[in-house]
Amino acid sequence: MHHQQPCSALFASLLLGGCLEAHPRLNEIQVLGTHNSYHLQPRPSVLAALGSFEPELAATLKYTHLPLAEQLSLGARQLELDVFADPEGSRYSRRAGLIAVGENPVSGLAELDAPGLKVLHIQDLDFETHCLSFIRCLETIKAWSTDHRSHVPVMIMVEAKQEPIADPLGLGFVVPLEFGSAELDSIDHEIRSVFSESDLITPDEVRGNADTLEQAVLAHGWPSLFAARGRVMFALLNGDPARERYVAGHASLSGRVMFTTSEVGQPEAAFINVNDALLEGDRIADLVSAGYLVRTRADIDTLQARSGDTALREAAFASGAQFVSTDYLVPDASFGTGYFAELPGGLEVRCNPLTPVSRCNPQQLARVVSELD
Repeated sequence: MHHQQPCSALFASLLLGGCLEAHPRLNEIQVLGTHNSYHLQPRPSVLAALGSFEPELAATLKYTHLPLAEQLSLGARQLELDVFADPEGSRYSRRAGLIAVGENPVSGLAELDAPGLKVLHIQDLDFETHCLSFIRCLETIKAWSTDHRSHVPVMIMVEAKQEPIADPLGLGFVVPLEFGSAELDSIDHEIRSVFSESDLITPDEVRGNADTLEQAVLAHGWPSLFAARGRVMFALLNGDPARERYVAGHASLSGRVMFTTSEVGQPEAAFINVNDALLEGDRIADLVSAGYLVRTRADIDTLQARSGDTALREAAFASGAQFVSTDYLVPDASFGTGYFAELPGGLEVRCNPLTPVSRCNPQQLARVVSELD
């Protein structure tokens, strides 16, 4: 069963036909989010060194996000965190890339020495972050959520990073641990150590009594905005083999915290990641119309911020994807283009452009959101 609560007279008065439980559901709205939400661009010395060896890579790293709580206060309702397994601690305490620029590679940071998932982009090279550990990131989000108890729900996307990188200078780059079943379990464990069950929108809740999670979202839909207020949900961005390992032994994600990036027809399919709305806008629209949640991107690898081109951003919003993520909640002055992304009208949440007005009325939604936050 979906998490249901009775409508107050206030909320009932704001909507056509009464109860907010039906107007709208999570798949009938659209919000803005951020990509690699923890990310700080590399320090100038490292960025310059990378630029001499890997100029194309260096160019993609030129973005710095505001602290997580500030992003949320600006209206971001989707965040993304990259995690590296570090069950014994200290695996990422040494940043070998600093040797190339004559700096001490030993961080001396107690949080990196402690066991637990670490948050960074590329080991040894692109490691600057607002929160060194997954737990610290989650605690920041939880604190903001507690201070804004009726906020529009927040989707937190998690990518489990495990790829080694080339080490042409022999600096001793760390080889990440593979995300096996134990490491994937640790993601759920750390989430549950910060968020209570009542804080979470889980696959079990959405599936209810349906045979599969996919059947549930296609036949019955998602929780309403009213039922989901003040809560968070998680999605694993990885494809196979990590996705397959996460699903194994948990039919339709039974008992799991995170939704997965699955394909149509898989029992656990409910959330789908489609990065390019210019190339696959029609596919996104079909998925959204069917009932899936979809994430797409407004900009990729700093290209739009450098050129000022807004075509991908506008296609992303028009596609109906419920989560549109950006690296630029605010412009980067160094590019001089003024590029940034915000929902049309500067809203925190809007009715999905593919949702009929009978299911989501923009004026009524605006009044409801003002009451939520």
